[in-house]
Amino acid sequence: MPSTKSPAEVSGTTTEQYNGFTAEERAAMKEHAREEKKAAARRSSSRAEKEAAAERDVLAKIAEMPEADRVLAERIHEIIKTAAPDLAPKLWYGMPAYARDGKVVCHFQSAEKFKSRYATLGFSDQAALDDGAMWSTAYAVRELTAADEERISALVKKAVSRGRPGQNRRRK
Repeated sequence: MPSTKSPAEVSGTTTEQYNGFTAEERAAMKEHAREEKKAAARRSSSRAEKEAAAERDVLAKIAEMPEADRVLAERIHEIIKTAAPDLAPKLWYGMPAYARDGKVVCHFQSAEKFKSRYATLGFSDQAALDDGAMWSTAYAVRELTAADEERISALVKKAVSRGRPGQNRRRK
């Protein structure tokens, strides 16, 4: 006879301990819902007003970060804006992100976001970073040297340089 126990009961945890998502993941989803609400409220604004408001939101989120993450996020924000001025800053699940045609290309995740030991610069499937059958889409960031800044700039330029992802993939 099949078990009627929940996954939490089977694993020996109580229902209170297992909700499927961590508190940080639930908070990120709630932030995303708030971001979507704000975006909906701005629909009647001009494009320039929407873009300015989205950048203010990103800068405000960066300002809330702990100092170590804030310093990294501020510098990465500047690098991305310089390397790819056509990417539009926006919040994405409570993280600073940079989008083309409304689709996120890259984002900065503070170490505090999911209680990680390092911040992360991540790239979505919209980034044209394809390089063979396997390539990096996220980078741990603990500090930024001049060489790191150059590498980030090059990655961002590459991410937006070759049209849409998948166009340059080899077919077998």
